[in-house]
Amino acid sequence: MISKPKIKPSSTQIIMISFLFAILIGSVLLVLPISAKNGKSVNYLDALFTATTATCVTGLVTLPTVTTWSVFGQVVILVLIQIGGLGVITVLAGVAIAINKKLGLKDSALLQDSFNLNSLSGMSKFVKKVILGTLTVEGIGALAYMTVFVPEFGAKGIWISLFNSVSAFCNAGIDIIAENSLINYVTNPIVNAVTCILIVFGGLGYIVWWDIIRVLKLFKKEKFKCLRKLTLHSKIVIVTTLLLIFGGALLIFLFEYSNPLTLKGLSLFDKIQASFFQSVTTRTAGFATLPQEYLKDSTVIICIILMFVGGSPVGTAGGVKTVTLVVLIATTLSTVSGRDEVTLFNRDLSREITKKAVAVSMMSLLIVVCSTVLLLLVTVAPFVDVLYEVVSATATVGLTRNLTSSIEGWGKIILIITMYLGRVGPISLAVAFKVKKKTIKGIKNPTEEISVG
Repeated sequence: MISKPKIKPSSTQIIMISFLFAILIGSVLLVLPISAKNGKSVNYLDALFTATTATCVTGLVTLPTVTTWSVFGQVVILVLIQIGGLGVITVLAGVAIAINKKLGLKDSALLQDSFNLNSLSGMSKFVKKVILGTLTVEGIGALAYMTVFVPEFGAKGIWISLFNSVSAFCNAGIDIIAENSLINYVTNPIVNAVTCILIVFGGLGYIVWWDIIRVLKLFKKEKFKCLRKLTLHSKIVIVTTLLLIFGGALLIFLFEYSNPLTLKGLSLFDKIQASFFQSVTTRTAGFATLPQEYLKDSTVIICIILMFVGGSPVGTAGGVKTVTLVVLIATTLSTVSGRDEVTLFNRDLSREITKKAVAVSMMSLLIVVCSTVLLLLVTVAPFVDVLYEVVSATATVGLTRNLTSSIEGWGKIILIITMYLGRVGPISLAVAFKVKKKTIKGIKNPTEEISVG
């Protein structure tokens, strides 16, 4: 009898399955009576939705977190957020390293795919730095939050501060303060600043952290000239992040300045910080200090664009990523100007990078289009609200124009799938299920020109 060859899942498939298992385990825990504040089991679909939004660090919720879940349920949600932010594979690798277990070649390869890195060397050291760096930043953020939440909530403020810090750093946007997110703190500079800093730190990406630290060590000798030694990746991420945050804030400030339902009643300083917060939170964080349903349509379009772009690679943010946007723009400019090379900061980009940028963008766009059409079929809501919801889910943002809580049945299932696909990544989905084409060695298909545009 001829034995069939064993089918080994690819690393990308393992990553997708690991997130799915985390979601399912979380949903089982959340459906338990002990997880609910009233001691009665919530509907399983709502538990599944909550587990998905936490693990996928999205932030859309069908049930208000603060009034629905007990302390046990909130702990489950926080653990899922942390796992989702770091990645299931990273957490498992961290546990293995903590018990002095060495990572094998397969483990390192899996981590490499999980972080989308180009190098396989030093993965154990990288994981240690990621976990230590994450816990350090989250700890500092929690301490900063305590200066506001402990005086307001007493001892409970410690738990609120910790929860909010982890949620902000992981770009999850889930809080246990109030049902209207952080709208009550729109004029509080500490809450605004701490939240924005945590969001940006999580969204920059770990490899940018280490690169900035490496370059700053040269500051004494070289002063600001040391910034030239940043890697191309870091330069793209930092410049693009600053442009999107400040550009987005400026447009939001101008568009909403006279809107009586958002910025009009605030002081100039509060208008500025609210505009910055809205610009930063659209980078896949999901906290809100302004009611999203009252934003002008022009502002909504800006927010949708910012959400779709998201944060940067190898971090906790979602979206197609800042680097992808820049590569697409650079490729377009190169094509228009008739140049063969795609150049950024006097460096040529490989063809593989440009192809991947196109693939990521198109897959994300496909998810948005399909999910929007399906959600419109099962939900009675304005198109702009549905599109805002879907982009928010795809880019794992969590901002909503008060639509999530009113969605039922199939609508919830569509958003669950959308959040999951948005978190595991469009490119991961394409690679996981790709079929390798068999070709005869030395033989290639003929080339033929077609008309484009």
